[in-house]
Amino acid sequence: MNLGLLFDEDFVGDNQVILRDRRRKHLEEVLKVDVGDRVPLGRVNGAMGLGTIDYLDDREARLTVTLDSPPPAPLPLTLVLAMPRPKMFRRVLQTCAALGVKDIWLINAYKVEKSFWQTPWLSDAHLRENLTLGLEQSKDTRMPEVHIRQRFKPFVEDELPGLMRERPGLVAHPGTDVPCPAHANTPATLCIGPEGGFIPYEVEKLVAAGARAVHLGSRILRVETAVPVLVSRLFDACEF
Repeated sequence: MNLGLLFDEDFVGDNQVILRDRRRKHLEEVLKVDVGDRVPLGRVNGAMGLGTIDYLDDREARLTVTLDSPPPAPLPLTLVLAMPRPKMFRRVLQTCAALGVKDIWLINAYKVEKSFWQTPWLSDAHLRENLTLGLEQSKDTRMPEVHIRQRFKPFVEDELPGLMRERPGLVAHPGTDVPCPAHANTPATLCIGPEGGFIPYEVEKLVAAGARAVHLGSRILRVETAVPVLVSRLFDACEF
């Protein structure tokens, strides 16, 4: 935890917070802070700064906070992601948040098993938990938005063209002729398929909606690897 993310419910005054969960435990057991020490904090969707430890015991930590620095700029990226396997979904979410992706659309695809949509990791509480962990890792406060669409065709035909109007679309698909752009640093909508990739029909629908099919070379990557590789290829690391 490189930044403790604060929520509205943590505040007991304009600049006073109380922490009683894993963040308090992290302060005590990992950072080994004491009264008077200062730690980096940020308010969700707000400013970042420092918090001074006023009181700490085995139940709670009380801090006075000064939040006066803006968070990093978000990436101008809309990520359209076929629902990953639940065992890797948490890691993918955390990675997206850490990289600065703020607009995430989870969609269905032929190779997405129906059981994937039953995972408890899709609950609002678990989504917030994993996005928070990613933000804390990268010292960011802007909470990503996650949209869930379980019907492929209606999403691609009715919603995706609007998303790509201001953020031109790319669909990552092995075997296509065009390599993925590098160092573009321009707004984009990036579509990434499930393990095994989109089927030809899905690629055709995505291209018909306005996306351009691109590849990363001859190697086939897992989704949890493809996401950071594609994002870092499109956007310079200094922009994260």
